[in-house]
Amino acid sequence: MSDVTKSAVEALKPKVGDGFDDGTAKFVIEGEGAIIIDENGVREGDDEADVTLTADAETFEAILEGDLDPTSAFMSGKLSVDGDMGLAMKLGSVLA
Repeated sequence: MSDVTKSAVEALKPKVGDGFDDGTAKFVIEGEGAIIIDENGVREGDDEADVTLTADAETFEAILEGDLDPTSAFMSGKLSVDGDMGLAMKLGSVLA
């Protein structure tokens, strides 16, 4: 696990709590690794997911810190979404 993904998992734990019951999401942090969010919580991993969100480390950090809205990141091309867009929107509200 890279330092970036390890820090991201720790930052996401309080936001996700005991788990995300709406489905499985994967964050791919370019050049660093991937994080899975599901009904069990947050962990490092590259499992199959209902939606995959991909961004560079800087964009992902800005989203986690609340400096960048996930929807704005998507609209500006800094965040790509592959899969269930509705699930991505639900996840965006968890991260806010």
